[in-house]
Amino acid sequence: MSAYDEEESKFMRKVKENPFVPIGMAGFFSIVGYRLYKLKSRGDMKMSVHLIHMRVMAQGFVVGAMTIGVIYSMYKDYIVKPREELKALQQQTAVQHK
Repeated sequence: MSAYDEEESKFMRKVKENPFVPIGMAGFFSIVGYRLYKLKSRGDMKMSVHLIHMRVMAQGFVVGAMTIGVIYSMYKDYIVKPREELKALQQQTAVQHK
């Protein structure tokens, strides 16, 4: 396995663990790219104001993606996982009583 394959598998493992990280990154780069494209047609808006708006939008998207990711992770850990454990325990006790 080459170093490139190891890096790719490490990236894919991270994506599976935290699916909202690449979503946040994609949104960040999309917003920055769009706002840089719109830089030509900003009208009489100052450059610093335009860049501040771009930064706030991009950071807002990333923070939103992180928040949704944390909520999703908590849902998996505190709701889905206990249900699966309870179901497995019930199946195990049902098999023992037969």
